[in-house]
Amino acid sequence: MRIAFAAPTVKTSGTLVVTVGDEKRLSASAAAVDEATGGAVGRAIAGSRFTGKKGQLLEILAPAGLDSARVLLLGLGKPAELTELDLEKAGGQLVGQLNGVGETAASIAVDALEGTAIPATEMAARIALGARLRSYRFDKYKTKEAADKKLSLANLTFHLKEAKKAQKQFEAIAAVVAGVFLSRDVVSEPANILYPESFVERAAVLEKLGVKITVLGEKEMKKLGMGALLGVGQGSRRESQLLVMEWHGSGKKPAEKKGKGKAKAAAGEAPLCFVGKGVCFDTGGISIKPAGGMEDMKWDMGGAGTVLGLMHALASRKAKVDVVGICGLVENMPDGNAQRPGDVVTSANGQTIEVINTDAEGRLVLCDALWYAQETYRPRMIVDLATLTGAILVSLGKEQAGLFSNDDALSEQLAAAGKAVGEPVWRLPLGEEYDRMIDSDIADMKNVGGRYGGSITAAQFLQRFINEGTPWAHLDIAGVTWSDKDKPTVPKGATAFGVRLLDRLVADQYEK
Repeated sequence: MRIAFAAPTVKTSGTLVVTVGDEKRLSASAAAVDEATGGAVGRAIAGSRFTGKKGQLLEILAPAGLDSARVLLLGLGKPAELTELDLEKAGGQLVGQLNGVGETAASIAVDALEGTAIPATEMAARIALGARLRSYRFDKYKTKEAADKKLSLANLTFHLKEAKKAQKQFEAIAAVVAGVFLSRDVVSEPANILYPESFVERAAVLEKLGVKITVLGEKEMKKLGMGALLGVGQGSRRESQLLVMEWHGSGKKPAEKKGKGKAKAAAGEAPLCFVGKGVCFDTGGISIKPAGGMEDMKWDMGGAGTVLGLMHALASRKAKVDVVGICGLVENMPDGNAQRPGDVVTSANGQTIEVINTDAEGRLVLCDALWYAQETYRPRMIVDLATLTGAILVSLGKEQAGLFSNDDALSEQLAAAGKAVGEPVWRLPLGEEYDRMIDSDIADMKNVGGRYGGSITAAQFLQRFINEGTPWAHLDIAGVTWSDKDKPTVPKGATAFGVRLLDRLVADQYEK
């Protein structure tokens, strides 16, 4: 879908979109359309329940006096309550509506709105961003599709004063979209197409943006003692991988890295670090899952997909900060060589783990990846993301991600960033009582803690691998990585939850 910005006009073909505030208050363009059509806008409003509330739409077909096939009234609600996120949702809602009626081209008249602090140029940019996010579709494997099911909208033009300024603002905030789409792409791919090695191949596109890529195979990881991660993948014919992506945007002179996990690429001073669980397919291993719904486990690498998309977004907009993204990539399969319940493995930092349930594998992948991140880069903060537990859906449903952290400030920053971009997180507790639940009789710990508090005990497990003094947060995104229905800026399917949240965190807190 092509997005353009042009001078103000209501003389357009296709669909013309104009805005209306609460209590039926017409914008300047809406009033101009009403006059040009002999009062058609007012009559349509009077004959409907449309009042201009936030999210309302009203369609007027083939209005006399205009060349437009239809006029679409977009409700923005109370100006004082209007937010950037509301405008993004409006853009996504428009794209959904226009594709639904088979429209190919539309124009949106954006007027300054009295009573809001958001200027018209920013309004246009945010509506355009929402439209772009909603325009995504993963249909590469469809060979036959009815015409009325295909996306039709090809051109979307915003008409307003200072159109060039609006375009620049849109381009600045839309850099993140390519990262969102990359994340959605890899999470949507079937497991016969996307596995550890092919995931790494997808990451190669980041090198053109200036991201340095390092890949550790099983031989290298074995030398580093990553018995927890390697144990998960030992039943698969696909080789496990550790993908390391470095973005050096601060402009500061790189410092030599320390530790056993030293990689070939140079690292900036005290980078931010993001770690993703990348279980490219999860059968549960010997603790095999039920057949029903197992196909969804192609997106058990959602955390890694988010980290990949985030690194693309940061590099695309040339973020002025040093960031490292690490993805632990494995398959969890029930081969004759697969890890067994009751096995004891040794993690890279020397702690031993009794594997009670081979389907609690994500934490085994993450613990070695977290060790590598800290041992190699000494980050000033670290955030991991994982589709880690079904228990988080019991707690929070599919509306919010679970947040666990050892740092109050980092937690508050993540919550604020999530609220700003519409990717909410909810903090859950950690504590000694929960930690004791994963003590093992024969090893340092076990990988599950019993029936209750499953998301918490999983986070407690990860916390045992965080160095003292390192700010850390864990996001359990099992409930928000995939959407079962269309949302304003997120079509049904892979959501890329976390890409925009973490990009906003970096921009707000670390690029000042």
